[in-house]
Amino acid sequence: MLSILIPTYNYDISTLVETIHSQAVATGITFEIVCLDDCSDEQESIKKNEPINLLSNASYAVLPENIGRSRIRNLLAQKANFNWLLFLDADVIPVKADFISKYIAAISDEKEVIYGGILYQEEKPKQENVLRWVYGKEREALSVKEREEASYLRFLTLSFLIKKDVFQKVKFNEDIPNARHEDTLFANDLKHAEVHMTHIHNPVYHLGLDTSKEFIRKSMESVEVLILFLKNGLIEHNDILITKMFKRVKNFGINHVLSLLYRWFGNRFEKNLLSNNPSMFIFDLYRLTYLCYLDKRQ
Repeated sequence: MLSILIPTYNYDISTLVETIHSQAVATGITFEIVCLDDCSDEQESIKKNEPINLLSNASYAVLPENIGRSRIRNLLAQKANFNWLLFLDADVIPVKADFISKYIAAISDEKEVIYGGILYQEEKPKQENVLRWVYGKEREALSVKEREEASYLRFLTLSFLIKKDVFQKVKFNEDIPNARHEDTLFANDLKHAEVHMTHIHNPVYHLGLDTSKEFIRKSMESVEVLILFLKNGLIEHNDILITKMFKRVKNFGINHVLSLLYRWFGNRFEKNLLSNNPSMFIFDLYRLTYLCYLDKRQ
C-alpha cells in the first residue's frame, strides 16, 4: 500500500527510519521503507544508517556515484512497489506519533498529492543558525488555511504523499542543475498538470538548520537558478513571488536602481542577515536586488 522513500547524503537517518518504521508497523498496513544514500563521503553517517537493513520491510543502500536531488527521488519512486509514495527528507522527524496513520487516513481515490506541512522547534537556536530558523518559522511553518491560499507556492517536498501513477506523469526534472529549486519546479509542474493538491495538518519538524552563511549562499544560488529557469521557459514570471516582483520592478523601470542597491548595500544586507535578529524584509530585498543585478549583466 505505502512506499516510504527517503533520500540522504552525509546524514544520519537512523532515528527517522526507526520512528517511521514503528508507526507504520503499528498501523498494520502493508509498507516498505526505501532509503538511498547519494554516495555519501562521510563514512560515519553510512555506518549509523546500515542497521536500517535489519528492520523488517526496510532497506538502505549507498549509490556508487552522486546523482543529485532530482534523480535520486525519481530513482526511489522507480524502486517503489506500492501505489502511494511518501517522500521524506533526511533531516525531518514527525511531530506526532500518529504521523503515518494520519497520512493513511487522508488517502482517497480522488486525492493525488497530500502535503502535511512543516514546523520548527520553538527554542531559538544559536546565532549562527538563526536566519534559517526565522525564515522557516515565518515562511514555511504555515497553517492549512495559509497554505491553501497559495496551494502550490506553499508546498514543500520534504514530506508529501503522492499517487505513484501521478508521479510517473510529473517527476522531478533531471535536466536542471543540482543547485536548488528542484522542489519549486516540481510544484510548478504539478500546478500546470492540474494535479489536485490537498493540504492537511500533519507536520514534521525540520531539524537540519543551515548556518546563516550557508543559507545565504544557497539562497543566492537559487536566484541564479531562477534566471536560468526564466531564460529556458521552465517557469513564467508569475509562477514564483520573487520573479513576479522582479517583473513588476522591471516594468516600472526601477530594476537598474535595485541593481545598484545590491552593489552599494549588499554587505550591509548580509550583516543584518548574519545577526541575531535578521529581517525577512532585508532578506527579500537582498535577493531581489541580486536578481536585478544578474539580469543587468545578461
